[in-house]
Amino acid sequence: MTTPNGHAERPVGIDELLERVRTGYERISPQEAYEAARTGDTLLVDIRYAALRDRDGLVPGAVIVERNELEWRLDPHGSHRLPEATGHDLHVVVLCNEGYASSLAAESLHRLGLYRATDLIGGFQAWRAAGLPVTASV
Repeated sequence: MTTPNGHAERPVGIDELLERVRTGYERISPQEAYEAARTGDTLLVDIRYAALRDRDGLVPGAVIVERNELEWRLDPHGSHRLPEATGHDLHVVVLCNEGYASSLAAESLHRLGLYRATDLIGGFQAWRAAGLPVTASV
């Protein structure tokens, strides 16, 4: 297989891709994410789709951003950015349902220059299992 820039590259499966992506940053536990968010130094971003949020609830204080809008909403220079997307040094913790899609999302944020972006190990399910706060979806 040849990439668009002409380099030969062998195809990889999703498990290998996740492994590669995750070596580029340090993932954090639910408790670490909770503590970081409490200090006000971290933006928690929930990328789960609406049906999961409705079924399981919300992480209090997390910003909800659909996965297909994530880069547009967090690019500090973007015209569609969230007010919280104040700069490239923003510490972002992305959470999905179980911690898989969030890894790919964090890697994508790195490509935008958000090098402090990471994701939550185990996602929302691990957050809830750790007994951390969850509120009902509105």
